[in-house]
Amino acid sequence: MNTNLKINIRPTTVSDVPLIFKFIKELAKYENLENHVTATEEIIKESLFGKKQYAEALIVEADSKPVGLVLFFHNFSTFIGKPGIYIEDLYIKEEFRGMGIGRKLFEYLSNLAKERNCGRIDWVVLDWNPARKFYEKMGAIPVDNWLIYRLTGDKLDELSENYQKSKN
Repeated sequence: MNTNLKINIRPTTVSDVPLIFKFIKELAKYENLENHVTATEEIIKESLFGKKQYAEALIVEADSKPVGLVLFFHNFSTFIGKPGIYIEDLYIKEEFRGMGIGRKLFEYLSNLAKERNCGRIDWVVLDWNPARKFYEKMGAIPVDNWLIYRLTGDKLDELSENYQKSKN
């Protein structure tokens, strides 16, 4: 383990879009979800840097080489009455895992959360992902008794169409 790496975490710019998309595809491959990626570089560009910015991203560099990405956005907890940070994607290239980069990234995000008056950071992890041990060692806890639901595709379209019809 090389602990002498110079770690830099920086906000992304529009010129990073190809790199962001590359890391998204690498993450999808690692998670065996490659066939689920329908986003394009143009969609990522518009979503991060367009008129309405839906998310933010950070690039993690080790010795000036890009080695990871975190893509996040704000949510809001009505229970604690504060915004939060929701991590959509967190990716560190495999050969750079276990070197303290992930911890440094969470320290950065935690500081950002405090600067923005956020009460928590949330994310979802696949149940088989070995990063779970890292998250728990860092102090994160799995949230019991909660399930993730997703409405997408035809069912999302159907509900939207039903609403549109009911307005007429």
